[in-house]
Amino acid sequence: MVVAGVRPEVKDGFLPEEVPWDRFPYGARVGEVLERLRSGALAAARGAFRALIGLCADDMRAAVAPAVPFLIRIAADPGSGHRVEALGVVAEVARMRHQGVCTREDMLRFRDDDEWSFEVTGYPQNWSVQAAREAVTADTDLLLPLLDDPDAAVRIAAAYVLAAALDRAQDIRTAFHARLDTEPDPAVRAALVLAIAQLGRVHRHEPTTVWARDCWTDPVRPPEVRVSAALGWMCLTDLPVPDELRAVLEDLATDDTALLMAPLPWMRAAERLDRDGLCRCLHAMLHSDAPDPAGYSDDPWA
Repeated sequence: MVVAGVRPEVKDGFLPEEVPWDRFPYGARVGEVLERLRSGALAAARGAFRALIGLCADDMRAAVAPAVPFLIRIAADPGSGHRVEALGVVAEVARMRHQGVCTREDMLRFRDDDEWSFEVTGYPQNWSVQAAREAVTADTDLLLPLLDDPDAAVRIAAAYVLAAALDRAQDIRTAFHARLDTEPDPAVRAALVLAIAQLGRVHRHEPTTVWARDCWTDPVRPPEVRVSAALGWMCLTDLPVPDELRAVLEDLATDDTALLMAPLPWMRAAERLDRDGLCRCLHAMLHSDAPDPAGYSDDPWA
């Protein structure tokens, strides 16, 4: 209710002092952080983003959710030097951390409303995430142009954020496909494929499953597109993995492909060791009954 009630003139005028931060634990701290971002000082901005990410990592998203509209405007400002960082915080608020983000069931999943989770303050984390996703939806028109930004890192981050939108799925899907058709950067192409798959899962868009299969079976498509589409297809369906898909991944999921995809936020969320995100995803999806190749154990006492 607080995030939805932030008036357009408050968001567009970057007036965080108009937000009732005192309603949330650590809210005053977030308000101060936004003031630092408004100052434009480079060192202050770096510390501000670290503080916001730290609150999310410590499961205190409630205070950060009202900052999402302001962060989106920082990301949409061509003169800002912190666009990727701002989008990174938005995406972090809009997603709950959970175990097993590299499995078919969880890699592209947003937690359902009946899966309650609570922040360390006792505040329902579901509400924080929903508020952030609603803010992303409300500012879709500010985020869509970022898919054509000159900076590849901004394009990747924008796709990751837009995949979290609660509505406007058709508009976002159309923009993803249009950008994929002209995208020259291999890493961004992989990100767009995963974003299309995640949006399809969130909104239960069955044609996306068909499209993903068409992608990974198409020998004309670039390797990173076929590998990403294979991951997406496995997350979109519970059908047994066909031998044809295993052969595609054995051929194309090389060390070079893993290195190329390592910076993608989906891969970073899955990794346990440096740049092992793709390896862990493929292991979890294709060899779930075998020990983790990184030697990681889910046993908290291990």
